[in-house]
Amino acid sequence: MDVVKIIEYDPSWPDAFRKVAGRLRITLGVRASRIDHIGSTSVPGLASKDVIDTQVSVERDADLDRVARELEAAGWHTPRHIINLDHQVPGWPKDEHARRKRFFNEPPGSRQVNLHVRVIGRANQRYPLLFRDYLRAHPDSAQAYATLKRDLAVQLKDLDSYPEVKDAACDLIYFAAEDWARAIGWDAGASDG
Repeated sequence: MDVVKIIEYDPSWPDAFRKVAGRLRITLGVRASRIDHIGSTSVPGLASKDVIDTQVSVERDADLDRVARELEAAGWHTPRHIINLDHQVPGWPKDEHARRKRFFNEPPGSRQVNLHVRVIGRANQRYPLLFRDYLRAHPDSAQAYATLKRDLAVQLKDLDSYPEVKDAACDLIYFAAEDWARAIGWDAGASDG
């Protein structure tokens, strides 16, 4: 059984993302509307698993399948449990179509990456960008989240149950982030990669 290991923030994570993004840009070109560093490794000072979470945003549903084929041809692979939907966030439409994505791990011999491919403009594409920016702007919330992740890693022990339990806490942060976004007029800004 794979275990969850949370480590202190590593200042090399942004550079690791830039390398991943560069390889993805070469592979996908303009088919990737955005390439963004998401997840805990994208928040300075936040403890995390040593995995670079990356989001590729595409224009349309048809692009999900097209980009998936190109990634597979470049050596990216789906994990043992295929993930083609994001979790159901309270208040979001029940339509699974709106939560579609493709999920990949790095090519063999490469740095560990979780790659999410989502359609631009959908709530599941906005969620990780807003979540990241909110935690960057609210370091106390980021540290509280880090404490939760460390505690869950100790209690849950396995990679399969860890994200399922963590999702509800992430949703609480996301709802606060949506209020913050409305208050400041947040937008996702330019792509990271």
